[in-house]
Amino acid sequence: MPRVKRGKIAHKKREKLLKHTKGFKWGRKSKERAAKEALLHAWDHAFRGRKEKKRQFRSVWQVKINAAVRDESLSYSKFINLLKKANIKLDRKSLADLAENHPATFKKVVEAAR
Repeated sequence: MPRVKRGKIAHKKREKLLKHTKGFKWGRKSKERAAKEALLHAWDHAFRGRKEKKRQFRSVWQVKINAAVRDESLSYSKFINLLKKANIKLDRKSLADLAENHPATFKKVVEAAR
């Protein structure tokens, strides 16, 4: 009988796994078992990180708005309350952008809220 060479699929699978661990330290980049474990954690943290990034941006927007509103002798919480009472439906992302890049327009929004 002719000789049968095996393991083509398994080898491809290992290579694919190790391709993802490029740049990892020690055996985590070259040893299959350690690499698999490292990737489980890495992908878990990456998923969680994408969710955390949204939370962190919201707090950055709040800081930017607060800094701009302090010039108008208001606090962030009072400003948000005034916006709600004036029925101005601008989200924090756009308010922070206005505060940072278009201060004159932001000043008009503050006056409209008052």
